Amino acid sequence: MELENYINYAMKSILKNPILEVLTDINISKTLKDSGFIKRSTGYAPFQIILHFVYMLVMQKRQSTFIKNSDKAFGKDAYYRFIKESRYNWRKLLLLSSASLLKKIRPLHKAGEHKLLIIDDTVEAKRGKLIEGSCKYIWSNKEHRSINALNIVSLNYADSHSTFQLDFAIKANDSYRKNISEFTNKVHHRSHAYQRKSEITKGKNLLAIEMLERALDKGIEADYLLVDSWYAKANFIKQANDLGMHVVARLPNNHKIWHFKGKYKTLNAMYDNLKKCRHKSKGTYGKISYNYFDAIVEHGTLGKVKLVFLHTGKDLLVFISTDLTQVGKEILATYKKRWNIEQGYKDLRSLFSLGKEENRIYEALIAKITLSMFTYNIVSYINRIKNEPQTLGELFRELECELETLAISMQLFIKILTKISEIKNVVKENKDLLQIIAVISAYTQKELGFMCES
Repeated sequence: MELENYINYAMKSILKNPILEVLTDINISKTLKDSGFIKRSTGYAPFQIILHFVYMLVMQKRQSTFIKNSDKAFGKDAYYRFIKESRYNWRKLLLLSSASLLKKIRPLHKAGEHKLLIIDDTVEAKRGKLIEGSCKYIWSNKEHRSINALNIVSLNYADSHSTFQLDFAIKANDSYRKNISEFTNKVHHRSHAYQRKSEITKGKNLLAIEMLERALDKGIEADYLLVDSWYAKANFIKQANDLGMHVVARLPNNHKIWHFKGKYKTLNAMYDNLKKCRHKSKGTYGKISYNYFDAIVEHGTLGKVKLVFLHTGKDLLVFISTDLTQVGKEILATYKKRWNIEQGYKDLRSLFSLGKEENRIYEALIAKITLSMFTYNIVSYINRIKNEPQTLGELFRELECELETLAISMQLFIKILTKISEIKNVVKENKDLLQIIAVISAYTQKELGFMCES
């Protein structure tokens, strides 16, 4: 036992798995248990399967490739059964793990840095006609046309340095490919899978408020909620205010939606009246130059709010803040950070396989999207606690290389020792060699969670 302890101590100081260290730090075993990921009488531990999925995403390996190249991978049916399980609460896993990571980085925040929650949605094109939750016609801003796709509404956390995915929901419109009653898995009406399935017919604003409530209930702290013009409706903003969140948003220039008190009720009318007597400030965004000014106005539902009128010389853009202490420049600077969510979607697609779920079953889609966001959060956290934060793409490639190098190097080292042990004279001279091989092999399997052949 003394020899084993020496070997473990020596290897622990050299062989380090950054992903496993993060999961241990946030006590992922307790989070899994609280989220219903409990091992049944048969099968493998949920933690080990999730760890394998994280490795697949970080090393950008398809499931079939990972199984082929890893000694300790499970059979393909074990992974498929796992992501289709209706008893697991994937939403709670993502939210609790995110809350734990945010708690870890809280001491790193500097005074004056805003913590933000951002609500937005993204469209993921899908070719299959039988993909559950997908719709025939969803407008894609990227392609400027309606496409067959999934519409994912998400809640994100952002500050000056990091972005984390907190929650998401799939939203279907009237052009859905399959009715809920026609979904493959027939799940119990009290199961977590049934609750996720039922929410696809809810409105996006309602989904957003429910996600916000859950995040705040789990202790996630933020200074402002950022939304685009789709969500910027008086009732939505009031609901967010009632939850204790100040809102910064771009307003749709629509007199039917926004109707202010006073003589000038529409945004255009207020701008035409106020521009004559307000001092205008100048600003630039990329190659675009603009003038802007702010004013406190009153709304029938929200009471007093601050508006920023920004004119590019061609278009009028209006922004709202329910925090009257913010000046116009701060409101614009805060709203610009909504771009973080667009960069987050880009990283999720290019690095973490969002949109490449390769499954048509609704429960499996929820699981794979959650795993992509879960892995994104881990990598984002590792990047934040490094002394020199970099882009997620750069760190992603480092982790991919590091994990594969660890796995391959240890596997080759063990094979070399095994070959040495087959030489009779060496074994006679060093009776502890076989024990050393066994200890190193066991430790490597525990620390990495898998063994890579190539």
